[in-house]
Amino acid sequence: MPETSVARFYDELADDYDRIYADWDASVRLQGSALDALIGQEGAAVLDCSCGIGTQAIGLALHGHRVTGTDLSPRAAARAAREAARRNLTLRTAAADMRRLPFPDGRFDAVVCADNSLPHLLTEGDVVAALAEMRRVLRPGGLLLVSTRPYDELLRDRPVSTRPQVHGDADRDGDGERTVTFQLWHWHDDGERYDLEHFQLHPADGQWRAQVRRTTYWALGQDRLTGLATDAGFAAPTWRTPRETGFFQPLLVARSGA
Repeated sequence: MPETSVARFYDELADDYDRIYADWDASVRLQGSALDALIGQEGAAVLDCSCGIGTQAIGLALHGHRVTGTDLSPRAAARAAREAARRNLTLRTAAADMRRLPFPDGRFDAVVCADNSLPHLLTEGDVVAALAEMRRVLRPGGLLLVSTRPYDELLRDRPVSTRPQVHGDADRDGDGERTVTFQLWHWHDDGERYDLEHFQLHPADGQWRAQVRRTTYWALGQDRLTGLATDAGFAAPTWRTPRETGFFQPLLVARSGA
């Protein structure tokens, strides 16, 4: 999928991304705490190379880490910086492709690529290129944290939709901050890649206004992604479950080589 289409998807979603959550601030704190426990050191230099509007980056900054955020979407990265500033946090952000990170070698103690961002890359070559860049900017022994959807389960069933989620409150006329979000998945013939239609419905003047955004993912199973991380030079890649970590998605945890 052309990188511009992924950037457009998140540019269009940036203003409303927090409405995906029942309580975005609570999710920021919860996810930040889970990742902080895995990093296991104070004041780490952390790169969030798919920072979006800052869900994980802000959560880590709240724990005292020195966080830099990059994202393919300029609009999302700019919002992440604004949201951090509103909370009196320092978060440097920039628009960047994770396959071409604009940092010198060995710059960071940890690299985070969360919230199913890596599977926007649709070929093994692109995934290995991105992982190799993450390894390059890590110091020797630095920590990699990648989260994806639980694709081993999803590949068994190949769901065609997600359940609608309703967040927020409506006023007496039916308007207000209530948002309905759901997704439709259209699987490719290869059985691994799927086109996603992301629907958000907002009430306005007594009617529902629908926004539809489209993008594509690769349903990367855990063994396959583990192998690609090894190909990119990471040592001892292992998977940690949400039950183990408190993070909402499975996490691939690995170390850069010496």
